[in-house]
Amino acid sequence: MELMDKLEILADAAKYDAACTSSGLDRVGRPGTIGSTTLAGCCHSFSADGRCISLLKVLMTNVCAYDCQYCVNRRSNDLPRAAFTPRELCELTMGFYRRNYIEGLFLSSAVLVNPDYTTERMIEALRLLREEYRFGGYIHAKAIPGADPRLTYRLGLLADRMSVNIELPSAGSLALLAPDKKKENILAPMGQIRDGISLASRERKLCRHAPRFAPAGQSTQMIVGATPENDRQILTLTQGLYDRYHLKRVFYSAYMPVSNSPLLPAPQNFQPPLLREHRLYQADWLLRFYHFRAEELLDEEAPNLDPRLDPKCTWALRHLEFFPVEVNRADYEALLRVPGVGVRSARRILSARRVGPLTFEGLKRLGVVLKRAQYFLTCSGRSLTGLRVREDGLLRHLAALDAPREPVMEQLSLFDGPGDGVP
Repeated sequence: MELMDKLEILADAAKYDAACTSSGLDRVGRPGTIGSTTLAGCCHSFSADGRCISLLKVLMTNVCAYDCQYCVNRRSNDLPRAAFTPRELCELTMGFYRRNYIEGLFLSSAVLVNPDYTTERMIEALRLLREEYRFGGYIHAKAIPGADPRLTYRLGLLADRMSVNIELPSAGSLALLAPDKKKENILAPMGQIRDGISLASRERKLCRHAPRFAPAGQSTQMIVGATPENDRQILTLTQGLYDRYHLKRVFYSAYMPVSNSPLLPAPQNFQPPLLREHRLYQADWLLRFYHFRAEELLDEEAPNLDPRLDPKCTWALRHLEFFPVEVNRADYEALLRVPGVGVRSARRILSARRVGPLTFEGLKRLGVVLKRAQYFLTCSGRSLTGLRVREDGLLRHLAALDAPREPVMEQLSLFDGPGDGVP
């Protein structure tokens, strides 16, 4: 098979893996090496100076020994199969990098033969990139659950970021849809990566030349909508992963019908839950940056996120006793709870009010989104002039402001050209 044919197959096979994490570290290029990384680097996003940053997102192989019902690369699926040799993958990566097509590599793989053999091939590819080709750019590697811990550790020494896909929100769903995978085999490498990052950090404090281990941290991904778990179960799991394994990011992937299995939603008339995925990302943001807990956002009486409102507005409407918040006296934690007040604007409020009392006009200049925040704030004890909305009308007003639309999923490819839907 020609190399470009392999690339087309294996790049398309990797499209369901989320890879829009930031590079997570700064590494300046050195004489004799090629490539560098910056904190702003991301996949399919834009850096602070407006550049589009992208990764070569590809599988080592789509030949899989497992038969996970939700996966397009499952053993029983009839589709073209291919596999890169470590040398071929290195040549492609370096060729694309020199042409300025990419700024890094995202490498995952189906399970070829067994987890150890697959990981060994990934290690060899990254070893060639780092040691022979002297590539200093960003590399994100997917750890293979069930691989020998020594192989996972070696992979982490070569990659900038690692991830282990948890796939499904519960052990029951995993046993039903992916019987070859075990919850323990997924969580074990997460713990190993966490410990490896911690150990490497301590060693570098003692010796700055100590080797780095996944310096940009680790992430995971779970599929939403393929199984009956509610949002409360998903967010509780997410909270536990952040607390226990110190993940940088949890990705949520709306289930796309790739199988006629009776264990999965029927493909006919099935709409991928893209709006639900969007709300989960918003809730995840609250967990990571706004000091919310999963049990605050959802409970047994309301186990799913409201599709009409973002989760912060939903929480505010359920806890109106917390409001209004007086911006000239409230602490940082209270300000973060106000819809329309972000992390930056909350910090700006704390700094600006040292000079003098804040007004609603001043809040607008500080970046507060008043069209939401006006219902939940007072300035020097006063509400916004002319505000005459009763409590029972808040939901209608906020829902009209949000007015979410089902996002359109579009897969971009290295093979898209002018007229192929790429602006």
